[in-house]
Amino acid sequence: MSNTDGDNSSREVADKLAVTEALYRYAAGIDLRDRALLTSALAEDAVLDLGPATARAGFEYPVLEGSEAIVSALSDSLSLIDTTHSVSNPRVSVEGDKAHLEAIVAAQHLPRDDHSRHILMTNRYDIELVRGDGVWLIHRLTADNIWLEGDRTVLLGV
Repeated sequence: MSNTDGDNSSREVADKLAVTEALYRYAAGIDLRDRALLTSALAEDAVLDLGPATARAGFEYPVLEGSEAIVSALSDSLSLIDTTHSVSNPRVSVEGDKAHLEAIVAAQHLPRDDHSRHILMTNRYDIELVRGDGVWLIHRLTADNIWLEGDRTVLLGV
C-alpha cells in the first residue's frame, strides 16, 4: 500500500466519523435542549421528515424545511418532554462532499413532569449530508418507525 492509499483510507475513516458526528450533534441538541448544538448539525436548507415515524404513532407531523424552522419546531414541540436519543448501527457512504447515513435511533420520550409515562420509538433514519466549511451537515433526514412501545399521547405533550 502506498502512502497515497493510506492517506485516502485515513481520510475516508475521518469522513465517516465526521458524518456520524453530525447525527450525534443533532440527537444531543434535542436531548440537551441546546438550540446552538442542534443548529450546528443542520444545513441552512435542511429538510426534516418525521412523518413516516409519527404516522405509526397515530398523528401527522409536517415536513420541515430550513434549519431555523426545524430547530424552532423541535424545540417547541418537545419543550415539555424529556428525551434520550440513542444512535446505533450507523452505515456511512461518502462521495466527495456528499454523504449518506443510515442508522437506528431509539428515542425515549417522557413528560417532564411525569416520568411514570413514556413512549419509546425505534426509528430507522435515512440521512443525506453535505460538507460545508469543513464540517458535515444534515441536508435531509427522514425517520421511519420500526416499532414503538408506550403511551402515544406523550408525543403530544399531554
